[in-house]
Amino acid sequence: MEQLKLAAHSDAKEVGFSNPSNDSPFRHKPKNNNALESSDSLRNKKISARWVPDEACRPIIDEAPVFYPTIEEFEDTLGYIARIRPQAEPHGICRIVPPPCWVPPCPLKEKDLWENAEFPTRIQQIDLLQNREPMRKKSRGRKRKRRKNSKLGTCRRLANSASEANNASESDEKFGFQSGSDFTLQDFQQYANFFKECYFGLKDANEDGRIGDSDHKKRWEPSEEEIEGEYWRIIEQPTDEVEVYYGADLETGELGSGFPKASSLTKSDLDQYALSGWNLNNFPRLPGSVLSFEGSDISGVLVPWLYVGMCFSSFCWHVEDHHLYSLNYLHWGDPKVWYGVPGSHASAFENAMRKHLPDLFEEQPNLLNELVTQLSPSILKSEGVPVYRTVQHSGEFVITFPRAYHSGFNCGFNCAEAVNVAPVDWLMHGQNAVEVYSLQCRKTSLSHDKLLFGSALEAVRALADLSILGKETTKNLKWRSVCGKDGVLTKAVKI
Repeated sequence: MEQLKLAAHSDAKEVGFSNPSNDSPFRHKPKNNNALESSDSLRNKKISARWVPDEACRPIIDEAPVFYPTIEEFEDTLGYIARIRPQAEPHGICRIVPPPCWVPPCPLKEKDLWENAEFPTRIQQIDLLQNREPMRKKSRGRKRKRRKNSKLGTCRRLANSASEANNASESDEKFGFQSGSDFTLQDFQQYANFFKECYFGLKDANEDGRIGDSDHKKRWEPSEEEIEGEYWRIIEQPTDEVEVYYGADLETGELGSGFPKASSLTKSDLDQYALSGWNLNNFPRLPGSVLSFEGSDISGVLVPWLYVGMCFSSFCWHVEDHHLYSLNYLHWGDPKVWYGVPGSHASAFENAMRKHLPDLFEEQPNLLNELVTQLSPSILKSEGVPVYRTVQHSGEFVITFPRAYHSGFNCGFNCAEAVNVAPVDWLMHGQNAVEVYSLQCRKTSLSHDKLLFGSALEAVRALADLSILGKETTKNLKWRSVCGKDGVLTKAVKI
């Protein structure tokens, strides 16, 4: 999942827009008392940073594979993922384009929710994701020459990201993402469009800051490649402060899922989407996923999270909790650019990060667990680390494989949803994750033994049904396929 860090307090200058009009289209009424900026301050600050096309730093890397399942192949979700795994896993990530007829309705677009439901955001300082000084140096008074009147907040790594803003640590100073204002989807879209318009010089804002819908549709748009080149220029060769908002790790239990739920069946053709294995509310506990043996609804792992993005909003390099698989679906909006490193090269990736960011790792040995740091794919490539890229468009899925480091950014306003899954072949990776967590003194969020025991018990039942009762069901045959001398479940139990 695109998990991100929060920081608790900061007086860093925020990028906003000028809109003094009382009938402003940005009718943003923040209810979050922890927000570090008000809607008024947001309106009164201008976006000064601008696109520098002549200094683009777009990385030249290979593309991850893209798959186009047929309607028949698409019906068996985990079966299809298992079929493409030999080709896809060596790239760390892959993209899946559903059949053209698969177009699920999105409850988030209902008028009342779109205009009234609010969600929290985080402020990301894009120009500091790679090039920044350790916090200890800043606390001793050393400042970056090009930044004026800028201070970073303090934060502390907590299991529940939703509580981070309320639980800042006075003792542990770490770079993080500070809490932003609450937005409705309608207001966030308008601000995201305004930012992109101003940043890329598409048009100057009117005095009241409005952007007409007709103008928005007709205007020239920068390409994905141009946005990508500018994104990495900001990170590798920053010249201005660039701060954006990201609605990340939003619990679908509160805002709602972008997929219809089985509890809302209507006895219509739309019910197929509520029951689909590709519906992220169903995906984690599909038959064949060992997460089925976890009774708790762990937010972000078994319960999907939403991500509402704008141009340059980022998910930094990380692996999934417990090295699980993840599935991300882009409900609507501008593309999301992904980068992935195969799990087989995770150690090489970590070594390259430590080599190029030694001061940050000296201060925070477990920096990669904080999810606040980028490193250019070009640098990783120069260190012999394979990196692959894919561009996810609306209506497409991206899969990340076990222990595959991944990162990326959004090209504009969009909304995605993500969750985890654990086919039986994950168990070997899960055991490795537990050992890594132990070495890092890091808390686990799942009981690996519980999932392994549940899998073994289910396999025994399936084998008994086959050998004694002769029940050759698809489910029983799948469990038999992971048993035997060379079965992945057998190997996992033997560890």
